[in-house]
Amino acid sequence: MCLQKAKKELQENKKHRGLVKVAPNIDVAFKHIDKADHNLKAALFFRENGYSDWSANALFYSMYHCFLAVLAQFGYESRNQECTLAVIEMLKEESKIKIDQKFLDMLNLTKAKKIDHSIITIREEFQYGTAIEYKEIKEFRELVALCRELIDVTKEIVR
Repeated sequence: MCLQKAKKELQENKKHRGLVKVAPNIDVAFKHIDKADHNLKAALFFRENGYSDWSANALFYSMYHCFLAVLAQFGYESRNQECTLAVIEMLKEESKIKIDQKFLDMLNLTKAKKIDHSIITIREEFQYGTAIEYKEIKEFRELVALCRELIDVTKEIVR
């Protein structure tokens, strides 16, 4: 479905919002890892400088860019979060990558409400809500640790 959506949009001379099969690109993969690290640093910067509500977005995109790095290595370009997650799940099921399910669950819309500290739920609460301070320090630290762990896991996958 993701591939078909992108193909149709490209045929209509639109920018695709799905998934495209491309040549594997390790350079792009490493750039996504750099972006993931950059976003993690941004989350810490926001927290330290009074903009902790923006930390949730930065933490989310830190994790998301890890997934985009894996897709780039395996020859996919995605502009859709659900499509990205579907490919990561497929690669895991096919034993092409080793990644803990907790990382997939953190970004899965259908599981977001069922798990503690879902980054997608937290991001949505800050993005659409009115809170301007991330007050849950323990939760914040756990998410930072998860991002660091996922970046390390991604570096092991992308070689």
